Amino acid sequence: MLTRVGVPIEVRPADVDETPLPGEEPRAYVSRIARLKASSVARAPGQWVLAADTTVTIDGVILAKAEDEAEATAMLARLAGRTHACATAYALVGDTGLQEGIAVTEVDFVPMSASEIAGYVASGEWRGKAGAYAIQGIAAAFVRAVRGSVTNVIGLPLAEVLALLVAAGAPGPRYDAGQAV
Repeated sequence: MLTRVGVPIEVRPADVDETPLPGEEPRAYVSRIARLKASSVARAPGQWVLAADTTVTIDGVILAKAEDEAEATAMLARLAGRTHACATAYALVGDTGLQEGIAVTEVDFVPMSASEIAGYVASGEWRGKAGAYAIQGIAAAFVRAVRGSVTNVIGLPLAEVLALLVAAGAPGPRYDAGQAV
């Protein structure tokens, strides 16, 4: 998403333990993980590191990435026909220190039959996705409504992150006649 709007990036995976702490609230969890990711990536003076973490929550329970098909099936069955929240925390580290934010979006799922859930799980699209679904893919068929940033549900609240980059003096978007350059 960032490259589409002209923000130059270099991807450097962060190796951090993403296990929620006992009793950790969802927003505190994603904020902690985003900060951990940002601080774990080495940077030279003048460089910026942007990290983010997304989770799905329902009934106060964190639905991170499903480990297997059974867990993905259980997560989707829990989300079916209900409203859940996607929370993405983002952290920017530069020479001026740490700046961070969080975006929360509500997503309404349509009711889903066991065969629909099984078919989606068989697609494998759920792998590596918080809440075991990808709104930008096949799972869009399960979404009745979104209140808030759809890019947040994809994994990066683009408008909020771009505003943070610009305010911090980090490389921001560049446009040419509506096209990123």
